[in-house]
Amino acid sequence: MDLLRQSFVFLLILTLLSPTTLSMRFELHSGQMKCISEDIQEKSISVGKYFIVNPNEDHPLPLPASHKVTAKVVHFVNVSPRSLSMMMSPKWNTLHEAVKVEAGEFSFTASETGDYFTCISAVDYKPETTLTIDFVWTSGVHSVHSKDWSKVPKRSQVKMMELSVKRLFDTVESIHDEMYYLRDREAEMQELNRSTNSKMAWFSFLSLGVCLSVAGLQFWHLKSFFEKKKLI
Repeated sequence: MDLLRQSFVFLLILTLLSPTTLSMRFELHSGQMKCISEDIQEKSISVGKYFIVNPNEDHPLPLPASHKVTAKVVHFVNVSPRSLSMMMSPKWNTLHEAVKVEAGEFSFTASETGDYFTCISAVDYKPETTLTIDFVWTSGVHSVHSKDWSKVPKRSQVKMMELSVKRLFDTVESIHDEMYYLRDREAEMQELNRSTNSKMAWFSFLSLGVCLSVAGLQFWHLKSFFEKKKLI
């Protein structure tokens, strides 16, 4: 049992430390927009990059003027966007913006837990053309390891040990925050399940009451009909 528990803890730590990476390739027509969302925890570092795939990959040529995109990364809290046009509203917290580019990168540290959106739109061009976009978005607890520890000066073995301890401390702190975040999400899901089960129970009783009422009315109607016909 102890071996099983240790294996479970080890797998949990590996899961928490593993990167959360979203990688995709999609097509955009001229004037169209595509938005991708990520639920990112507070203090997590998020890094992304995007570029237009050259249609002549075998013999790369400069991209034409039609192959340009506008990219924007925004953040909102406790608000559900009603339309994609709302993404460009001034009330949104803009974390990255690039206009008419062929490629770009962005990085930020989440100031609070919530949904973060990356919207990429192709320039409006006539005649209409189709762009292929490569997009990679990485975020999560693993971002602790994205710090460039090699740039920290190493004057002695003691400094190196301090560096290692600080790196481990940051990792443990991030795992701790992630576990609290997962526990809160689990509590929310349990509360939602309890609420749903309670509503379904009331709905079942209501349905049963309606069925019994309809059955009683049918019985009363048939009895009255047969009595009028003097069949009973």
